[in-house]
Amino acid sequence: MRSSLPSTSGTFQPLRHRSGSMRDRLHGYTKRTLGAGGSINEAVALPAGESCAGWVAVHAIDFYNDVSTLWAVMATDPYLKSFRPGEGFPSGVEYRWSDGTTKETVSVSAPVYIEKVLHWIAEQINDETKFPDDDDEAEALRVFQTPQFAALCGQMFRRLFRAYGIIYSSFFGTLEALGMAPHLNTCFKHFMFFCTEFGLLPEREIEPLEVLVKPIRKQYYSAKQSLQSK
Repeated sequence: MRSSLPSTSGTFQPLRHRSGSMRDRLHGYTKRTLGAGGSINEAVALPAGESCAGWVAVHAIDFYNDVSTLWAVMATDPYLKSFRPGEGFPSGVEYRWSDGTTKETVSVSAPVYIEKVLHWIAEQINDETKFPDDDDEAEALRVFQTPQFAALCGQMFRRLFRAYGIIYSSFFGTLEALGMAPHLNTCFKHFMFFCTEFGLLPEREIEPLEVLVKPIRKQYYSAKQSLQSK
């Protein structure tokens, strides 16, 4: 699985699931569930007989694609260059960047932070030592089930959540004017339902967006209770 690194225009290309692969099978399950009128709760639930680690892995790719597609709408806007380091983040927080090679963190603007997140996630997914191709499904699952991979995916989901926080805090109005607010809200709801289902986000990460997240979580638990009572 290659590409998806920044193109010459500065945007990101979605990652594709190779036909016939485990990732394609799991991705197809979600599409079929939602396409057949299934609920988001049903779409995020682990399919019977599938690996939880593989399920999380394929969703890391799908949620990366959602954010990169949303950000591509904004990426060429000259307005992004008006943000200084430390600006554009949710109220009361500043997400500082670290590439993981050192403990040093760097103050960047919110748009630069999103660019770095997307580039970093693409690099991780394109590195077969960290995110193996699933030609050999057994070997891929072996890697997916390691503590190192769980930690990597946890960091991916935390950073994607932060990207959503920035988009809602500083760019919601722009996306709303472009008619993309419903798509943004649907993507974020799907993301939060999945993260809630599998406990992927620490509470401290959620706090800056608590006003937005609380009603979505309420919907998740209400819908889950309805499904369980059937």
